[in-house]
Amino acid sequence: MTFHNVTVRVLFSEHLVLGLFLLGGYVEPNLENSFLLMFMRMLLVVPLMAALSFKLYPSALKEFQGLFTQKRSYVLLQALGCGVLMFVYVASLYIAIGLIPTGIALTLFFTYPVFTALLAWKFFGDRPTRFRWLVMGIILVGGALTIPQSSASYSSHSIAIGIFASLIAGIVYAFYNVIAQKCLENFHPVPFTWISFASTLLLSGVSLLFFSPKSAQLDWTPLWIGSIFSGLVSFIGHTLNNLGIRMIGATTASIIGSSSPAMTALVAWVTISETLNLIQNLGIGIVTFGIALLSGESLIKSLKIRG
Repeated sequence: MTFHNVTVRVLFSEHLVLGLFLLGGYVEPNLENSFLLMFMRMLLVVPLMAALSFKLYPSALKEFQGLFTQKRSYVLLQALGCGVLMFVYVASLYIAIGLIPTGIALTLFFTYPVFTALLAWKFFGDRPTRFRWLVMGIILVGGALTIPQSSASYSSHSIAIGIFASLIAGIVYAFYNVIAQKCLENFHPVPFTWISFASTLLLSGVSLLFFSPKSAQLDWTPLWIGSIFSGLVSFIGHTLNNLGIRMIGATTASIIGSSSPAMTALVAWVTISETLNLIQNLGIGIVTFGIALLSGESLIKSLKIRG
């Protein structure tokens, strides 16, 4: 996800990549262009996923066909619901990445383990411990420290929309993880991931019928190159994430995967020279540390259960 989001950032705004190449700013960070980038990305990933599904999981077609029986219709509804949620959180995250620094957008998005834990408590009865409540509070404080101030580069309006979009993406992704955990109890991650991507492709395509960007003003070559790269990276990331959810549960998978904010900030700094101030870096560090604490608690809890 780290390289994918930095790529999206470059597509939305011009940067000096690796200190050598001035690239980016091919589209404005708005809703219709978010739909366009999403559609282009999924247009490549969905056929790729379909082609690889049979190699990754030979019974994928049979299991997919079984979803259309009355006995497993609830699994199909859960998988399609996750596809809708993916469409919403990706669109929100794209808008956020286009409006505020990548590391900050991802840090705010990656507060989603807090919401995942609350939803897991609500739906699965996994009540947070006092320690987890404390650490979740620490994560939220760290996220708050990353919020940028208005400047010549970022207006207060852009910052407000970017923060709101990041948090919405995180909340929706928490719902995605929890529903995915339930769905993956009865469904393999490979066809599940394909349905999520295919649903996002369909919804983004339909959205373009109502929110269509001005195609005459677009530079298609770099957009397709960026879409190919980001599509491949996101395909690998989502497949691994869904495998993790199935093996260790939504809360633990989201906790372990949430080391991404620090990595994203680091990659953005190295590749596109995107710098943050001391307080913002401290906030990212606090969020990452909080995630590590939650991961440690979950690991200790699982070892006690096994013991």
